[in-house]
Amino acid sequence: MSSGATSDGTPRGATGIADLGPLARQREQRGWYWYDWANSAYVTTVATVMFAPYLIEVAEAAAVDDRISVVGLSVAPGSLPAYLVTFSTIVSAVLLPPLGALADRVANKKGLLGAFAWSGAAFAALLFFCAGDNWQIGAIAAIGANICLAASMVVNDSILPLISEEDERDRVSSRGWAFGYLGGGLLLVANLVLFLGHDAFGLTEAMAVRISMLSAAAWWAGFTLIPFLRLRHHEPVHVVAESGSIVKQSFGQLHATLRDLRNYPMALTFLLAYLFFNDGIQTVIASASVYGEKELGFETSVLIGTILLVQFVAFGGALLFGRAAGRYGAKRVILVGILIWMLIVTVALFLPEKQMVPFLLMGAAIGLVLGGTQALARSYFSLLIPRGKEAEYFSFYHAMDRGTSWFGTLVFGLVYQFTDSYRPAVFALIAFFAVGGLILTRVDTARGIRDAGNVAPAVV
Repeated sequence: MSSGATSDGTPRGATGIADLGPLARQREQRGWYWYDWANSAYVTTVATVMFAPYLIEVAEAAAVDDRISVVGLSVAPGSLPAYLVTFSTIVSAVLLPPLGALADRVANKKGLLGAFAWSGAAFAALLFFCAGDNWQIGAIAAIGANICLAASMVVNDSILPLISEEDERDRVSSRGWAFGYLGGGLLLVANLVLFLGHDAFGLTEAMAVRISMLSAAAWWAGFTLIPFLRLRHHEPVHVVAESGSIVKQSFGQLHATLRDLRNYPMALTFLLAYLFFNDGIQTVIASASVYGEKELGFETSVLIGTILLVQFVAFGGALLFGRAAGRYGAKRVILVGILIWMLIVTVALFLPEKQMVPFLLMGAAIGLVLGGTQALARSYFSLLIPRGKEAEYFSFYHAMDRGTSWFGTLVFGLVYQFTDSYRPAVFALIAFFAVGGLILTRVDTARGIRDAGNVAPAVV
């Protein structure tokens, strides 16, 4: 960010009654929080809890000799959700960088955010029509919704540096994550009430799931109106002069940014650290229910209760980490969070079977650091990237997340295969946190901020 102007374009150091920049930023920040609230409903209700088991049932109804044909390939119904997530993840990783370049060249970023969000919600709404043996519409809906969600998150994250000063980033990012966990958790509670009491509502179990997934789509679409109405246009800055269509200009911008990456070594070092510790986080979350059910012997009701516990503890954890970052600096707090993650996977090695209290305590610990580490990673990275290229760098951030997210699950699967136990498989993820933490210690925050042309927060 230029050292001569604030994120809303007013001169730094401007004082007096006419300086309305802080009020304008606060209005935009309050609106921006609601997009995390909006999309988290889809992430929790659909992507995390209901979609996979429901789609498997629909695919099983269509299977012949326990196989369905997917573009000519014979696929087991139980593998279908994983293949769909993998495909949409790979496509997202390819599409996000040129999308980021496009977003940096337009002033109407809130319009772009709304377009991706409402398209994703429309795809998600198609899940209501996934019934009987029509798994195909569910597959199309999931792929479209996941790709649009990823695209919207690139645009959403790139708006953070535009609506907040460097001293505000950790607080604003953490509140956004907290809003997300609270909103996603509240809708999930309502949908679980509908699902578990479907007989009392006169519904079949399948219809309860379809209504729940439709409610997540409506929630996503409806609450996206708040940031769309409250955010302002932000004129692009420092764009590369290119001729031709906006698409051609965007690819020219992306090419120039890729050439220029070597000038921001601290941002690249952080991305490498993020690759490792975020992959560890995502793998812990993805494998927690399997570990709880298969290794510790808990029923589905306990696992659902633990998911809700994580959601609501993560709300407070994100706010706590944001406050701690304001006092000690984001990098230090992220490193503390990584140490707690290492402790969590170590405890998982020894957790007793069918002992609910230790399992819930571990869930609470996960919730405490889950939102906090991810929120601060977003705000910390924003300090290391140059003004005018926020969306491009956040597209690399999300592409790194999606394009390499299979490392942790591969290690988890291999360790389980060789040991026939989920305990060492979970513990093996400590390597991802250790390597990510060590690389993060190599990030010179002050240098990274200087390289990017940003202003150092009061606490670095």
